[in-house]
Amino acid sequence: MPEPKVSKTERRSRSRLVKRLDVRVRNVHNSTDQAAHTRDVSTNGVFLYTQSRLVEGAEVELVMMLPPEFTAGEKCWVCCHAQVRRVEHLGQHFGVAAEIRRIEALPEIPT
Repeated sequence: MPEPKVSKTERRSRSRLVKRLDVRVRNVHNSTDQAAHTRDVSTNGVFLYTQSRLVEGAEVELVMMLPPEFTAGEKCWVCCHAQVRRVEHLGQHFGVAAEIRRIEALPEIPT
């Protein structure tokens, strides 16, 4: 995967945790989904890498397991409702910045 770019101007309102998390991305409007992974994540935004292009402004659902740093000590499956804010073409992949609008904890499924 591409190396993270360093921004000269920091526009984030909250600090992000640089962490690779596997994510399932579902486009709300056309019900397509794809695998992705994060570069970094915060409580109000995420930057992730995908193999298929997403459209700026698209509404997406991101399903991932948040690490203990965000969940008071325990991992937790969540569904984040987000809007794509920026898309960068990175060779064979795409970098996607999304604003998280709402986070819902998902129930544990016994295995």
